[in-house]
Amino acid sequence: MTYVVLGATGGQGGAVAAELLEADLPVRAVVRDLESKRAQELSTRGIELVTGDMVSGDGLVDAFVGATGVFALTTPFETGVDAEITQGTAILDAARLAGVPYLVFSSVASADRGTGVPHFESKYRVEQALGDSGIPYTIVGPTYFYDNLLGSVDAVTAAGILPIAMPADTPLQQLSRRDLGRFVVELFRDPTSHVDERIDIASDSLTPDQMAAALSSVLTREVNAESYDPERISSPDMSAMFGFLSREGYQVDIPALHHRFPAVGWQSFAEWAAIQFGT
Repeated sequence: MTYVVLGATGGQGGAVAAELLEADLPVRAVVRDLESKRAQELSTRGIELVTGDMVSGDGLVDAFVGATGVFALTTPFETGVDAEITQGTAILDAARLAGVPYLVFSSVASADRGTGVPHFESKYRVEQALGDSGIPYTIVGPTYFYDNLLGSVDAVTAAGILPIAMPADTPLQQLSRRDLGRFVVELFRDPTSHVDERIDIASDSLTPDQMAAALSSVLTREVNAESYDPERISSPDMSAMFGFLSREGYQVDIPALHHRFPAVGWQSFAEWAAIQFGT
């Protein structure tokens, strides 16, 4: 068995690779630079490294040959949503040529609901292409990652402020990267039960005020949520996303999801915060 992971030097792919290793499953990571610090860290953990480029497709067929399963994702955050569709095309072309027997694609929750958020729409176009490809697949839709909070870590720890571009009393469904990794492992363990499914996933749901309360408990100092208008965000994509989260939000049936996949463990926000900020 060999499980190929794209984006293994990043947050999502790194979490999937880590949980595959935890489950004693062999991992092959596709990286752009074999000598990069992050790639070398993967190698020291026993992960096989191969080079590949998600934009041009160079190296992807060789990387996918012999795979038991592939974890794939695309990203608009380096060069935009058009590049994300290009990445998806390259990945699917390579997967067809290599005869990949099962592919797990990480999209985003609610991408299939016509939100108008640019990177939701581009991911959904990749989803549609995957559905037409003939490749056995499962689509995973992550919600908002806990780790996004780390972009404001200085404000939280130094000033006691949790800045967020949505109302402080509006629930936000969120996901632990660890849980994403464990969830993908569960799919790889039993792919035939999940082929052609699209599954949105979340670990917890709480308001920014409740997030601030959990952080206050861990940091033993007061933290307050500070809302601001999404239109203040310079990125139209991110502004549209927080507008969507403020108005509608994700729609994961969290109790049903957790009942169906109990082995994931489903880490609460409070548990994650204790690990990140506890002493």
